[in-house]
Amino acid sequence: MMTIDKYNFAGKKAIVRVDFNVPLKDGKITDDTRIRGALPTLKLILEKGGALIIMSHMGKPKGKVKPELSLGQIVDAVSAALGTPVKFVNDCMKADAEAAALKPGEVLLLENLRFYPEEEGKPVGLDKGTPEYDEAKKALKATQKEFAKKLASYADCWVMDAFGTAHRKHASTAVIADYFDADNKMLGLLMEKEVKAVDNVLNNIQRPFIAIMGGSKVSSKIGIIENLLGKVDKLILCGGMTYTFAKAHGGEIGKSIVEMDKLDVALGVEELAKKNGVQLVLGSDCVATDGLDFGTMTVKPGSQIINCPANAVPAGLEGVDAGPESRKAFAEAIKGAKTILWNGPAGVFECDDFCDGSRAIGEAIAQATKEGAFSLIGGGDSVACVNKFGLADQVSYISTGGGALLEAIEGKVHQR
Repeated sequence: MMTIDKYNFAGKKAIVRVDFNVPLKDGKITDDTRIRGALPTLKLILEKGGALIIMSHMGKPKGKVKPELSLGQIVDAVSAALGTPVKFVNDCMKADAEAAALKPGEVLLLENLRFYPEEEGKPVGLDKGTPEYDEAKKALKATQKEFAKKLASYADCWVMDAFGTAHRKHASTAVIADYFDADNKMLGLLMEKEVKAVDNVLNNIQRPFIAIMGGSKVSSKIGIIENLLGKVDKLILCGGMTYTFAKAHGGEIGKSIVEMDKLDVALGVEELAKKNGVQLVLGSDCVATDGLDFGTMTVKPGSQIINCPANAVPAGLEGVDAGPESRKAFAEAIKGAKTILWNGPAGVFECDDFCDGSRAIGEAIAQATKEGAFSLIGGGDSVACVNKFGLADQVSYISTGGGALLEAIEGKVHQR
């Protein structure tokens, strides 16, 4: 396969799939990590005399045009990041004239790809699993190819640099590859770095290897957890899944989040850890409250906030962060690690009152990195954590892809 550093972009148009699915608030970008991640590839193409056609998705419009998810909102930010004006086409299927007129050094950004059902290949307005849905999905296969062919027609070469969507068999990430020969399709610099970072963690392990998995549900990460239990020396499980484990042992968890149908799964994870000789670290205590407003991520005046055992949360309260003893245990477990993977926070880190558990993990990882560990941070929430705590430059690598990273770790392979 051609590599981006060897390709001659001079006088050619490159259509580049990036992941500009950045968080927005009131139309303003709140975290531009993904845009910054794509810059080396985009700038290299321009420096080599190429013209850029950038394509991305944003959010989940599910095949419908939704102005609040328009990439038009980020044109100014992309222009500023690239240091050159960026043109915008508000219909990715009608960019023929703009693409044809592009000169070397110029940049065109296409509208949100997911405004078209053909991008994801999912029928709109039908229930999954019904005969109607299955029939519509088959029909979409043909139009998805036409959609990808149209995108390909704008350019001379295709560059895949969206690691965050690399695990999706979408028109712009997979089908489009059929319309370029081997010499005119390649991975971008970010994709190459991401693949290398994952390979470093999974196939070039320096021990001790510790993984920290957070988040609210055991079910969403069970495949990854089981895979890791065959590789790591220690596994920290934190965040909302703490209370499913506590409940599995008959604990009282108040109003804390729990998956009652996954109690046996939690016990199975503990058994597998024991069988594989993996040190499993679960939070022993937590911070609990009765007054977290999830809408504003603030605590209502007069609310209770207490430290208590994770298996003895008073009725009416919910666990929202790791307690002081858990924080110490997490930091101690991370100390001395040589390979570290972190995915998922230890609590509701978006609220300043409940981010101490995640901060303790982030700071311990930064310290271990300083002492020689390779640390990989992946998933939107974990990336947001290290950015919030000012630790981004103190870890080895920050992955832009949550789902793609997790599926790579889980060992999933997609075939089209």
